[in-house]
Amino acid sequence: MFTVCTQTTEQTQSHRPDVMLLGDSSVGKTCVLVRFKDGAFLGGNFIATVGIDFRNKVVDVDNLKVKLQIWDTAGQERFRSVTHAYYRDAQALLLLYDITSKPSFDNIRAWLTEIHEYAQKDVVIMLLGNKSDVAAERVVKKEDGEKLAKEYGVPFMETSAKTGLNVELAFLAIAKELKHRATQQPNDPKFQIHDYIESQKQKSGCCSLV
Repeated sequence: MFTVCTQTTEQTQSHRPDVMLLGDSSVGKTCVLVRFKDGAFLGGNFIATVGIDFRNKVVDVDNLKVKLQIWDTAGQERFRSVTHAYYRDAQALLLLYDITSKPSFDNIRAWLTEIHEYAQKDVVIMLLGNKSDVAAERVVKKEDGEKLAKEYGVPFMETSAKTGLNVELAFLAIAKELKHRATQQPNDPKFQIHDYIESQKQKSGCCSLV
């Protein structure tokens, strides 16, 4: 869940959405979360997420502090009924696959079907192709991820929990979308998350954010 507050008064808005990380087991959901939260990489062997876990982080968005509560979910089928219960409260979903695992990419459609069945209709969805640092083992082309994201009308990036590539940008884009929803006035223009991501890529250079 997140909290939007001004830097001077720290007044909390009534909207407190959740961000959830979804995707098959071993696509790197926990590693992406730890990279964003602590700036660290969980290398080697670590215990897989059982059921669901969460962490908080405050980020600055347009001179406002946004507190994100980010839920990390287990990808195994046996935990799916547990995570389904959290879909309804989620305001944003980061859906991950592993670029070195074709099955994890093929299962994205099934995940999107579940999202449309259990989540709110206006939930923010972002598709992330993780583990871009192991390009030598790539089996899913970047173009395939872009094509699938375009089909479903969701933003897409490739990320790396190891190098940090695009991890912070993904969460910041989500935070900006949620902040705009929480504070938007009737006549305010709608935040365009696709345009924001592309503008940030251009600012940082296309070669470092592809």
